[in-house]
Amino acid sequence: MKVLSVSSEVFPLIKTGGLADVAGALPIALKRFGVETKTLMPGYPAVMKVIRDPVVRLRFDDLLGEPATVLEVHHEGLDILVLDAPGYYDRPGGPYLDQTGKDYPDNWRRFAALSLAGAEIAAGLMPGWRPDIVHTHDWQAAMTSVYMRYYPTPEVPSVLTVHNIAFQGQFGAEILPGLRLPPHAYSTESIEYYNNIGFLKGGLKTAHAVTTVSPSYAQEILEAEFGMGLEGVIASRIDSLHGIVNGIDADIWNPATDPVVHTHYTATSLKNRAENRASIADFFGLHHDSAPILCIISRLTWQKGMDLIAASADEIVEMGAKLAILGSGDAALEGSLLAAAARHPGRIGVSIGYNEPMSHLMQAGCDAIVIPSRFEPCGLTQLYGLRYGCIPIVARTGGLNDTVIDANHAALAAKVATGIQFSPVTKSGLLHAIRRALHLYTDQKVWTQLQKQGMKSDVSWEKSAERYAALYSSLAPKGK
Repeated sequence: MKVLSVSSEVFPLIKTGGLADVAGALPIALKRFGVETKTLMPGYPAVMKVIRDPVVRLRFDDLLGEPATVLEVHHEGLDILVLDAPGYYDRPGGPYLDQTGKDYPDNWRRFAALSLAGAEIAAGLMPGWRPDIVHTHDWQAAMTSVYMRYYPTPEVPSVLTVHNIAFQGQFGAEILPGLRLPPHAYSTESIEYYNNIGFLKGGLKTAHAVTTVSPSYAQEILEAEFGMGLEGVIASRIDSLHGIVNGIDADIWNPATDPVVHTHYTATSLKNRAENRASIADFFGLHHDSAPILCIISRLTWQKGMDLIAASADEIVEMGAKLAILGSGDAALEGSLLAAAARHPGRIGVSIGYNEPMSHLMQAGCDAIVIPSRFEPCGLTQLYGLRYGCIPIVARTGGLNDTVIDANHAALAAKVATGIQFSPVTKSGLLHAIRRALHLYTDQKVWTQLQKQGMKSDVSWEKSAERYAALYSSLAPKGK
């Protein structure tokens, strides 16, 4: 079966969040189920810099106003179709934001162009290859199925995965002529959304199937609290809605072989984590003592509950724990966390920025990872924590709820617990969870059991890839 995946970011070529990890890992996991994937993505400068021996597969003289070329490359096990359109992507900022941190004003055109290119490939415009299924990711690629519906192309089934419904790609109705869609596409059954245009909304209406990145999140976005205004649209597609939890690349995230981990270990050699723990203490300027190190690896935003961490920092230190915080985001939250570190030298360490190697080392050396997200479609850091014996302390929401088994009395007695869940997602809820964790930490036999059980969890892509392969098969024309 041939699948065209369309994504605005793909690890290891470009990454701003979990979307890239999924778009990079899922195609590789699908190979064992007989699925051949080509992934279409934008040719950002970081991508163009590292690709080697590209082959020109398709040219557009006028892709919504700019010339573009589709280049095919093979990169670290992935078959990539790079949309080389300098007018859209050759910019000094990031994939979505300029150097000042603001959205590019033409983001609508940049990602409509990506979607249109995907629809044209789906229609067979690229010589010698045409997909049986098109799989799009988030609002940046959601217009692919819209173009597939309104352009005179043969029917190809499509799947849209919603990684985070909070990001919807909403724009003013004045962009309609620039999209080059027929006027009747501007309707409630397609891209019209409260007199504006919604890219994600259009994808939700036109894709043959919709998936979310965890079963709990699939249920949550049917409610107003989590649906972000699209809960009615989601409800209208409930018969085509599937919650499939994300996995992680178990080869990349492996404490026994990870090249950035100072001392490798397995579930039977957990004592080797001590050297990694010492390295974390050095990096964050923490005291070298027996107090547990709780880490946070996150975007520093309200959604991720980082305001709760800032508000609770003094009390967490008073309880006897240390904090190692890595991330960036809201300037006010960055300032609050840095101020907490200044108040508690040796007890709280903060590193502002993105540091992939350090995120691996933190999972390999810290005692627990705290994830107090108010909503979390899937979450990946808790999966890394399970894999590395870094106990997850998580809010009971979305994929966090689906992947972490709470260390209640019954689960501890049955030796199936893998972490600590808490609800409601408030300061008192968070502090109660940390208090529970610190109590468990005092009994190293229990704590080690938690670590070992977490490390036994199947957090790989295999089961999820099998579910995606089955979904593709259910949609594909008979005989595929």
